[in-house]
Amino acid sequence: MRSLYSARDAARTVSRYAAEGVPEDVALRVYTTRLLGGDPALVLHGGGNTSVKTAMTDLLGEPADVLCVKGSGWDMADIEPAGLPAVRLEPLRRLHALDRLGDEEMVDFQRVNLLDPRAPNPSTETLLHAFLPHKFVDHTHADAVLALTDQPDGEAICREVYGGTMGLVPYVMPGFALAKACAAAHAVDPSVEGLILLKHGIFTFGGTAEEAYERMIAAADRAEAHVARRRASVPASRVAATGPDVPAAAAAPILRGLASGAGRLVLDFRSGSDVRAFVDREGLGDAASGPVTPDHAIRTKPRPLVLAPPRKGALEDFARDARAAMDGFVRDYQAYFARNNARQAEPKRALDPYPRVILVPGLGLFGLGASSRAAAIAADLAETTARVIAQAESIGRYESISEAEIFDIEYWSLEQAKLGKAVEKPLARHIVAVTGGASGIGRATAAAFAGEGAEVAILDRDGRAAEETAAALGARAFACDVTDPASVTAAFDAVAESFGGLDILVSNAGAAWQGRIGEVDEAVIRESFELNFYGHQRAAQAAVRIFRAQRLGGVLLFNTSKQAVNPGPDFGPYGLAKAATLFLMRQYALDHGAEGIRANAVNADRIRSGLMTRARIEERARARGVSTDEYMAGNLLGREVTADDAAKAFVDLALAEKTTGAVLTVDGGNIAAALR
Repeated sequence: MRSLYSARDAARTVSRYAAEGVPEDVALRVYTTRLLGGDPALVLHGGGNTSVKTAMTDLLGEPADVLCVKGSGWDMADIEPAGLPAVRLEPLRRLHALDRLGDEEMVDFQRVNLLDPRAPNPSTETLLHAFLPHKFVDHTHADAVLALTDQPDGEAICREVYGGTMGLVPYVMPGFALAKACAAAHAVDPSVEGLILLKHGIFTFGGTAEEAYERMIAAADRAEAHVARRRASVPASRVAATGPDVPAAAAAPILRGLASGAGRLVLDFRSGSDVRAFVDREGLGDAASGPVTPDHAIRTKPRPLVLAPPRKGALEDFARDARAAMDGFVRDYQAYFARNNARQAEPKRALDPYPRVILVPGLGLFGLGASSRAAAIAADLAETTARVIAQAESIGRYESISEAEIFDIEYWSLEQAKLGKAVEKPLARHIVAVTGGASGIGRATAAAFAGEGAEVAILDRDGRAAEETAAALGARAFACDVTDPASVTAAFDAVAESFGGLDILVSNAGAAWQGRIGEVDEAVIRESFELNFYGHQRAAQAAVRIFRAQRLGGVLLFNTSKQAVNPGPDFGPYGLAKAATLFLMRQYALDHGAEGIRANAVNADRIRSGLMTRARIEERARARGVSTDEYMAGNLLGREVTADDAAKAFVDLALAEKTTGAVLTVDGGNIAAALR
């Protein structure tokens, strides 16, 4: 592992924050914390923490010795000074005299002693930082160090690797007891450069930010070197001879549906070389026997669901076998909860019994979560687990903490207190695909769904525009030309692989063709139908294929336009196709309602978009002898209808759980276009 410390960059950081009134040592703390957090071999997703002991002024203008320690909700990779809340140091140190301190009492005491009462909660390992005497303290879960400690003889291995340069601390659950254990280990030999927490991670410290950081890098590098030396002499483990016979795009919706007892979840698929080497190995179930560091259990459950290798061309068999495996996982988790909850003085509230990581030999792994971010975190941690176990087994035998210890961290009172407090938006956990989503009504609709908490896929034939829209909305982009069957299949497969499935399709892509119906060339009508009817049919069929695999129902929403019921002069090529699409919607409602699939349409009119360009609006206004503003507001309400109005209608229909076969008109009032 290579040091990334730069005196020049450190000085720039100090200079930048000095203008904001941030002390130099806090600025340096931010700088090295970011260096640590930016390396996934050291820190992942909010893991780890750092601190600096310094002096500040309180609200009364009086000096105070404080500990600035990473706050809850902050990530080391992009931390700011605000992410290092200052806690009065002396009261924290006095806690060392206590024999026992509950977790809730500890958290409350830390909050009471914040210099700024608006600051985030300090880390649950704040007392560990406070009890150590050093100015700068760093904590990570370095992969290579975990490979040394996660062994039956991890302590002996660490002594061999580090000699007397690092103190060793047996596994203790995070909190007050761990803080005291670390202080005791340091007191045995105050000359050590850091502490190895067996089956947990590593702390290093120093008088400067640079010293603490360099000691962390040196310790991780020494562990990596040890693994590399030993690995060369160990034969590679056998690998199961399997191939990706069931593609991820087909497997993901099945797995998503099977895990729906935890509510709708989003999936994140990984199949890199390290992942495949792990999931394709012999004895996978035995190897995946527990988290590599306790923190992971909170996000990944005690262990993953391990499936049998898919058989070639046997998707139905895969679904059946996966269902049996899922049922077994649920039963095992419920039994795990029951036997561990029985020993609790205060019974715990059971979490859902469904996996957050699924390993599929011959294919890869899936992370599962309530959002795409949560799913990605679970997948990242699973990848880290695969790497650490591979390293650990190259020098010995991987061994995690015990089942009881896993339960205690998974059902930690500080985590239990969070249950039920989060309020999800109406469409959280739902995956939405919007065709023609890069502009006009499609873009507004994508934004509206994202605003309601949905995971959004932007589908558009203009791949660059789709990427730009997705970046602006926090969505994902997929190139898709709905007039090309192969493009549609590829795009929806990509959505299923990327998110794990699909819940809502907004079939919006379209364009307008004009021509007097008795004179227009047949090719123009066929071209319009290709996009404005068959494009909707292709997208809907692709969506239904995913819906049926998930067995969670689904929603089809079509943009049908006012032209479907109230044709305009010389707009026949467009209106005819849209009328067919309106009845297509009703056919889906009829044929698939029993499967929980709803189909509805939005009938909008005179909305500025790729269809209603400025030139076309001016042309239609001239034909009616009115101004463009009068034309756009030519409805009963006398108000222009916008893309956002149509977008809201799509969202409303998505949320209308007992409405199907309906058309929602968004035109400001046009009696001639009213349905009869």
